[in-house]
Amino acid sequence: MVYIKPVTEEERASWPKDVKVALEKPFVDERGSIQPLVDVSMESCVLITSRKGTVRANHYHKTDWHYCYVLSGEIKYYHRPTGTTQAPEVVVINAGELFFTPPMVDHAMVFTQDTSFLTYGRNSRAQEVYEADVVRIPPINPEG
Repeated sequence: MVYIKPVTEEERASWPKDVKVALEKPFVDERGSIQPLVDVSMESCVLITSRKGTVRANHYHKTDWHYCYVLSGEIKYYHRPTGTTQAPEVVVINAGELFFTPPMVDHAMVFTQDTSFLTYGRNSRAQEVYEADVVRIPPINPEG
């Protein structure tokens, strides 16, 4: 049996309110820079590459959330509250931008360019944990 910790109200209150997350100012000196991305407890970080014209997600997570930082490329990110039939909102995410997906949000990602991004997740990315928490849905993006 896979254990996934429940979401608390305190955790929910700490989540970003918008899809795009403003980045903190980087620390810069003669060596270069350090850009803070995510400073919360998490259990996974993965690097995902996607080819232009492909689609990922079309699902929601019961408890998992993820911050995604786009290293290169561009994502058309579709999202809406789970359980609704409303048209999803579309947000274009570019290289150098960070975005957040909370639990219980239908989402899809369409890659308009070859794209690489880092995903920082609340839950483990071990396949059995991931599968126990994800719910696949019919495509919410017109490219579906």
